[in-house]
Formats: sequence, structure tokens, C-alpha cells
Amino acid sequence: MKNLIIMLLLLLLYLQYRLWVGEGGLRDVWDLHQEVENQRQENAGLRERNEALNAEVLDLKQGLEAIEEHAREDLGMVKDGETFYQVVE
Repeated sequence: MKNLIIMLLLLLLYLQYRLWVGEGGLRDVWDLHQEVENQRQENAGLRERNEALNAEVLDLKQGLEAIEEHAREDLGMVKDGETFYQVVE
């Protein structure tokens, strides 16, 4: 009977070790939860960026003001009748 109790106790200790530390144990599950949360946060940021880019694309397709703003700011273009001044410090 004593040997049976010792064997059951050793089996219990082994199973506890596997549960807490072993492969696929609680530590691994916790790490996977952390990775999933980090990926969700990254996806949320990328989703916001995609929405902003999509809004800009739609604005460029539909409105002339956005095209004019892009031409003025990024390409340095001016309208007919306007005078371009460059200030050098």
C-alpha cells in the first residue's frame, strides 16, 4: 500500500510539472495569449492606416480639391496667375 501511495504521489508531481512547465503547459498558453494580443494591436493599427489610405484614394478619385492639394504640396505646382515666392533662410 505504501508503494502505491508513493507511485501515485510521483505521478501527481510529474503531471503537475507537465501542466506548469512542460511543452504545451500553462506557460506556453500564456505566451500564446500574449502573442495573440500583440498581433491584435498591430492589426488594429494597420486597419486604421488602411482606412485612412482608402479615404485618401476615394478623395483623389472623386474630388478635384484633393488632386489640387496634392499637386501644390507634393509637386510644388502653382495655378495660372499666381506668383510663387520661395523664402530662403
